[in-house]
Amino acid sequence: MPLADKLHSAAIHLLRLVRTEDRTTGIGPAQLSALSVLVFGGNMSLRRLSAIEQVKPPTMVRIVRALMERQLAVSRADPSDARKISISATRRGRSLTQRARTRRVQALAAMLSQRTDVELAQLRQAVSILRSLTSQQQLES
Repeated sequence: MPLADKLHSAAIHLLRLVRTEDRTTGIGPAQLSALSVLVFGGNMSLRRLSAIEQVKPPTMVRIVRALMERQLAVSRADPSDARKISISATRRGRSLTQRARTRRVQALAAMLSQRTDVELAQLRQAVSILRSLTSQQQLES
């Protein structure tokens, strides 16, 4: 099995393991993902949020509507063009997202605590490489 295939599989399985912590938020994965983009990426248009989340705008409308109903996000008309809408996370949305992230990180930390110092050093190197890959891709996009 090529390295890219092994990395893909390992990343997906690891993400699934820690994602179980998200159930405590009371919102679905698509809503939590979109909310996370708003929290960590700032205000943005529906079109941009749809592109980042790789869904069609009508799907994102439903996701954002659900977030707004739960008072996790708000939308405002652009002052320069009322046809444009800016979506942002509310304080409640930011808090929920941060709590979910903390639970995922704690779950991951618990898994890592069972590893040797040598393995942790290897993981630190791997994280550095992975970050450089994502940085490179962002520059090329």
